[in-house]
Amino acid sequence: MAQVLNSPSLLAAAENADARPARSKRLTNLRNRHLLFFDLLVLILVPALAFTLRVDGFSWWPADQLAWMLFVVISLLVKLPIFYQQGLYRRYWRYAGVNDLYCAVMAVGISTFVLTVLFGLAHPLLTPYKLAVFRLTPLIDGMLTLIAVGGVRFGLRGLYHSYRQRQQRLTAEHILVVGAGEAGAMVVNEMLGTPELKMKPVAFLDDDVAKINTFVKGIPVAGGVADVERVVQEYGIQEIIVALPSVPFGRRQEIVDLCKASGVTTRSLPGIYELLAGHQTVSRLPQIDVNQLLGRDPIQTDTSEVATMIEGAVVLVTGAGGSIGSELCRQIASFEPAEIILLGHGENSIFEIGLDLRLAFPNLVTRSLIVDVRDKHRVARAIEKYKPKVIFHAAAHKHVPFMEENVEEAIINNVSGTYNLLQAAERNGVERFILISTDKAVNPSSIMGATKRLAELLVQSAAQRSGHAYMAVRFGNVLGSRGSVIPIFQRQIAAGGPLTVTHPEMRRYFMTIPEAVQLVLQAAVLGQGSEIFLLDMGEPVRIMDLAAGLLRLSGLVPERDIKIVHPGIRPGEKLNEELFLEDEVYKRTRNDKVFVATHQYEIDGESIEQVVSRLITLAQQNPTAETLDYLHKIIPEYRLPQYLHDEKILA
Repeated sequence: MAQVLNSPSLLAAAENADARPARSKRLTNLRNRHLLFFDLLVLILVPALAFTLRVDGFSWWPADQLAWMLFVVISLLVKLPIFYQQGLYRRYWRYAGVNDLYCAVMAVGISTFVLTVLFGLAHPLLTPYKLAVFRLTPLIDGMLTLIAVGGVRFGLRGLYHSYRQRQQRLTAEHILVVGAGEAGAMVVNEMLGTPELKMKPVAFLDDDVAKINTFVKGIPVAGGVADVERVVQEYGIQEIIVALPSVPFGRRQEIVDLCKASGVTTRSLPGIYELLAGHQTVSRLPQIDVNQLLGRDPIQTDTSEVATMIEGAVVLVTGAGGSIGSELCRQIASFEPAEIILLGHGENSIFEIGLDLRLAFPNLVTRSLIVDVRDKHRVARAIEKYKPKVIFHAAAHKHVPFMEENVEEAIINNVSGTYNLLQAAERNGVERFILISTDKAVNPSSIMGATKRLAELLVQSAAQRSGHAYMAVRFGNVLGSRGSVIPIFQRQIAAGGPLTVTHPEMRRYFMTIPEAVQLVLQAAVLGQGSEIFLLDMGEPVRIMDLAAGLLRLSGLVPERDIKIVHPGIRPGEKLNEELFLEDEVYKRTRNDKVFVATHQYEIDGESIEQVVSRLITLAQQNPTAETLDYLHKIIPEYRLPQYLHDEKILA
């Protein structure tokens, strides 16, 4: 097999296959000045071919040599100004259409008419000097000129079209367009004309019987709307676009639902009247599939054990209105718990997730509690009242640079909030407690990471003291979560750029929101107490590559359409994140996509509670430098901000 793969002939064939698209692309980039030189060559050689065709051979040479030379000179003097005046050298022939063809025909037609009249009138005067041409020569020359001049220009268009199709075959998603009318044709034109979209239309569906089994824009109309499942399978469809803007809203919604039932991402083209009436809006934010930015296949985990744990149980989720918390609630709801307690301090977000759950799971019992985890007494009353079996703690301040400017808030929310929940959980016999932590807790360089590391220690201490299954889950960066890099990039793209990547070599581990939630649920099942779980997130992704990939998925070219700038690393940020501490022993669990890390030392629960109480008191009194100094003593691996060293606060 290795010999076959390394065969020189196969390698040469592969190189030639790669070279052909490159040559095609170079040819399609010919400018009008190149076409001018080509026209000069054509206008010199075509008259010779016209003479040859007129006399059916080369008998005109050398007797009519002077007549040919005169015709060439006069032809150049007449045709080139007319070609220029008609705009043949001011057009982008890569996208040539009917209007461009009309322009070429008019330019050649006018110049042919002028030459025919000119040489017809001058024929008696030129004959004695053997300078006259055959009367049909200008007409033959005109037809040949049109073939040559028009052919090369429309050849460029055809070559570019072929190049785009090759590129689409290699990288593009297969798109099914529902609706083979004007709107559908426009959608196909846009996809074919913009290879950066990486979308290849492969089939139409239309309920008009006259269109079925015909071709529109070279794309087959493969059936009616009812055939969507068959066509999706037959053509390997990856996305469906419903282009039926004039169809009544109710019927269009039925078609969209039918397409979604095939399991393929479906988007609908709104009608103009809907845009004008405000029922639909056109957003400048690019809509993309974040899975394409991962650099790996999305991870799916077995949920059978999760179902056993959650079914019939009372489950409490803090931060239930956030990106992770709300997705956690949705996935938990699918396992039929007895109740879900939605706890958060933002009334709007808690209202929204509560409404979503009631619509999707009408038989589910939900309790919406507006409670701040920093409020020790209200947290205690909530847990005492509802007695949850499982607590998922997703409430936290997470924005690294923002928390560097709000140190006290980070400590009181992330540390005190976790401490309050753990105390109430222990008193009320909560069986499982899962803390949402972060890879920034490993050798932290930020206040956010340091508070999360301390929260991990609190959970491990409570697990050792109570014997319950209390554990932490470390996340990488979650693609698409509120305030994360993807929504920020999308807003920057909508504003016309630039995209800000603080350092060109900055790398992060990434996971999607569903992956993150699956990890949390798996940890809840696997944990026995005091562990820290992580997802196998593959290799870290360079943020520069992520930004460039998002631009391409949005149909844009990096640096040409939108610039990427590097303002510098912000306070608290690291170039590269780590996953484990030096003293942590880690291994894969029985789920090979999940790691578990354990420490090799006992945590003094009484001591850590004392220092946490002291830290919270310092934070509440608001002396930032002393608070950070004390946090550093608790978490020695925490790298203090440079200004503390500059002020010589540390010994």
